Amino acid sequence: MAAKAITVLLADDHVIVREAVRFLINSNADLRVIGEVGTGAQAVAAAKVLSPDVIVMDIAMPVLGGLDATRQILATAPAAKILLLSAYLDDEYINRAMTLGAMGYLVKQTSALLLADAIRTIHGGRKIFSPVVESRLQPNRENLPRTSKRIAELTVREIEVLRRIAGGQTNRAVAESLAISTKTVEKHRQNAMNKLNIHDTAGLTRYAIADGLLENPARKMPLTD
Repeated sequence: MAAKAITVLLADDHVIVREAVRFLINSNADLRVIGEVGTGAQAVAAAKVLSPDVIVMDIAMPVLGGLDATRQILATAPAAKILLLSAYLDDEYINRAMTLGAMGYLVKQTSALLLADAIRTIHGGRKIFSPVVESRLQPNRENLPRTSKRIAELTVREIEVLRRIAGGQTNRAVAESLAISTKTVEKHRQNAMNKLNIHDTAGLTRYAIADGLLENPARKMPLTD
């Protein structure tokens, strides 16, 4: 018997963004969007009616912004799990979101690949942030790799290959899971390593762990073909 899908309420005032995010979420068998709204006020109301497992919410919305909506939702349902999406990388927004009790903060420009994993992580009771947000929350973290800020130079496919290899998959397994050739995997892998100035698989693993690209990084060592 299949496990129950994680239910998601999606709040964003841009219809085209909602459609894209809904498609991304629903492409995962274990995730399901059960409601969509375009304002913060509608998000507050829908959260009461639908009781979703996770609320994915834009910060900048009309009538009531995502931060104020977060405050109102958590005031009546403190166990609600809210993931904020934002085009803004602003310390004030980030700090307020965390103070209010949001479980995560993803920057829209870098959230597409991480969104599904972020929803699962939050549903499991753990917080998650875009790598660049994480670096702002922990500016003095000594083990943050010097290459961290270069994540934006990678393509979506290069990031996906990086995550899977760092998570322990062989090139062949990555190729099968992404429906591409092993040679293509090797090409994406080498491109990512060149851009990040990393020269071995162990370095890729350390990078992925420090940048939050692995959901459960502990004790997973990559294999080689």
